[in-house]
Amino acid sequence: MPSFLDPEWLISTFGLAGILALVFAESGLLIGFFLPGDSLLFTAGLLVAGGTYLHQPLWLMCLLISIAAVAGDQFGYLFGRRFGPALFRRPDSRLLKQENLTRAKDFFQRYGARSIVLARFVPIVRTFTPIVAGAGHMHYRSFLTYNVVGGTLWGCGVTILGYFLGQIAFVRNNIEFILIGIVLVSVIPVAIELLRSRSRSRVR
Repeated sequence: MPSFLDPEWLISTFGLAGILALVFAESGLLIGFFLPGDSLLFTAGLLVAGGTYLHQPLWLMCLLISIAAVAGDQFGYLFGRRFGPALFRRPDSRLLKQENLTRAKDFFQRYGARSIVLARFVPIVRTFTPIVAGAGHMHYRSFLTYNVVGGTLWGCGVTILGYFLGQIAFVRNNIEFILIGIVLVSVIPVAIELLRSRSRSRVR
């Protein structure tokens, strides 16, 4: 993959500050939907276990990543609340595709408030869901509660998974293949949803 999407290159170049900035961007900035969130956190946990590039304790990494994830979603919610209606009316642009907003909107309507937690584990959707929640004027306290739960589960869960698996020799020796697998697994929910959308379009 391009170096700017390679988790290990990003971490070796920008360190912890880069991880937090990327997590924030992917969680709530429209331009962040293409960033490698899951593989980034997994790699961060793996590198913490090996003491490579990152020398902070695991608990501090999890805490800071969770805060960055929650803060990113908060920004996305406020942005959607302020500019959401205008976003849904504008035509496609290079960065903003209406299909991404529509997909997040359908996801939000299907799962309700729970979507704030569930979307954390679905690439692309997790970037746009807080914006849709803000545009739909979801009750702020409810959003904040689910946002904290989702951000913590995702930020801690994926990082801890990488930390413990990173101590297994097979994983360390085959990290490239492991990261490819994570990306593929992350994309599966999106692919399924795209196939369902096409099927519904054909039926109509």
